[in-house]
Amino acid sequence: MKNTNRFLVTSFLAPVAMACAFLQPRAVAADSPYPTMASVDQYLMPDASEEVALARTAAPQAISAGAQVMVLGRHGYSTAVKGRNGFLCLVERSWGASTDDPQFWNPKIRSPICFNPPAARTLAPLYLTKTRLVLAGKSPKEIVQTIASDLSDGHSPALAPGAMSYMMSKKQYLGDQPKAWHPHLMFFVPGDAAKSWGADLPGSPIMAAPDPEERATILMVVVGHWSDGTPYAPPMHQ
Repeated sequence: MKNTNRFLVTSFLAPVAMACAFLQPRAVAADSPYPTMASVDQYLMPDASEEVALARTAAPQAISAGAQVMVLGRHGYSTAVKGRNGFLCLVERSWGASTDDPQFWNPKIRSPICFNPPAARTLAPLYLTKTRLVLAGKSPKEIVQTIASDLSDGHSPALAPGAMSYMMSKKQYLGDQPKAWHPHLMFFVPGDAAKSWGADLPGSPIMAAPDPEERATILMVVVGHWSDGTPYAPPMHQ
């Protein structure tokens, strides 16, 4: 589960103030099964309607039915469905993770996520920027440098209070082992917030990890059912 947690906590971008030393570009591990980017076609879903449907599975229908939905094309994401409630749903690809993650280039990754309005305004734009850089052929080093520059120069919006997202899809593919994780909520907080949330303490339902490349603390709370309302039963080995 540690590898899955690592992907989860490095798969979102948030502009907050942390030490610049943590923002140095890092190479994908030499022993990664995905050392370089695959062909763009492998990251795309051929049917936009299927991608819309998959994106909506991230959150309960009461939320996702009124959300804006974006789908991935050869040059970035574009809006497939206009929203009316301020939420944004899309299917993240592997480069949502930090650039040194072993699965950064895994073309099989499909991570349905629905951002609430504060996160849609201030968090999702950085992932969309990162996507455009990836599809433009930029290296991980160039991606990290560009994102860091945007954060430092104020070109990216400050993280809004209350930013969070839903990741409750039964169809999530977050990594090769395991492919799916728990249905969960993600909260994005500036700085080192684990202690103030009581995260990772014995008995605490909150897991936390810093995301220094994107300058955030990400807090995860597992919930007891999938977005379609069916109960979640954790595998015995987890």
